[in-house]
Amino acid sequence: MTEPTAAEGGLGPTGEDVHRRLIGMVERGALQPGQKLGAERDLAIKLGVSRSTLRQALAALEEAGVIRRVPGRGGGTFIASAKVERDLSSIVGVPTLLREQGFTAGSRVLSVAVTTAGVDAAEALGIGEDDFVVDLVRIRLADGTPISLERAVFPAELVPGLPERELVGSLYELLEREFGIRPGEAIERIEVVQATPHEASILGIAPGQPLLSITRTTRDAHGTAFEYSHDLFRADRTRIVVKAKGSDESEKPRLRGRVVELVQP
Repeated sequence: MTEPTAAEGGLGPTGEDVHRRLIGMVERGALQPGQKLGAERDLAIKLGVSRSTLRQALAALEEAGVIRRVPGRGGGTFIASAKVERDLSSIVGVPTLLREQGFTAGSRVLSVAVTTAGVDAAEALGIGEDDFVVDLVRIRLADGTPISLERAVFPAELVPGLPERELVGSLYELLEREFGIRPGEAIERIEVVQATPHEASILGIAPGQPLLSITRTTRDAHGTAFEYSHDLFRADRTRIVVKAKGSDESEKPRLRGRVVELVQP
C-alpha cells in the first residue's frame, strides 16, 4: 500500500496553496504565456505535492482560464495567453485599448467594398436599404495573434474615399482626422456564440469554440449614426470590463457614452 504524502496527510501544501503559487509565478513572469508546463509527475515533485493535489490545482487554473490543456501528441498543459480587457465604459478603438494594455496591435484587411446597405445596416444607420455604404472586414491582432474578426459598415456619403485610405490602424482616429467624425455614443449588444468553421479558421481556433459577438451602433455628438459593426472576439483571449459610476440624481449606476445590452444564449 502506498504511503500518503505530507500533502495528503494535511501537513503539506494543499491544492489552494499550489494554485496561489502558480498564479504568483505567472504574475511575476516566471511562467510566460504559451509556456508548456512539465509532466505532472515532475511538476508535483518540483512543487512538493502529490499528483492528486496538483491535479486539483490545475483543474481550478484551467477553469479560471490561466492554463489550457491540449490533448494528443505534441499537446500538454500550457500557460494561457494574456487576456485583452475590453472596457465597455468608454468608446475607443481596438488598437488603442491593446496599446494601453501593453500589446502590439495589428490588423489585416480581408475586404473593403462600396455596396448597398441591406436591411440590418439600413435600420441601424437610419438610411435606405439601397443607399450606398462602405463595408469593411478586418482581422485584429494582439501580439501577432488573431484576437477578433470585425465587420464595420459606414454610410458612404459620410466617408467619401474611405476605401482608398490606409485601413489597418484605428478607424476612429482616421474618421476624426479625415472626416471630422467623433463617436459620442454607442449601443452594444453582446452574446456568446459558437465559432463556425470559417470563423474558426480565420481566428486560429477550433470550430465550436466560444466567441463574444458584439453588435454595435455608434453615433456622433449630434446623434447621427455613422457606424454599424459586428465584432467576434475570441472568448479565451477577452475579458469584458464595465465601470459604473453613481449619480447625484439617482442611486442607479450610470454609464457615460455607451449603452450595453447583455444577451444570454
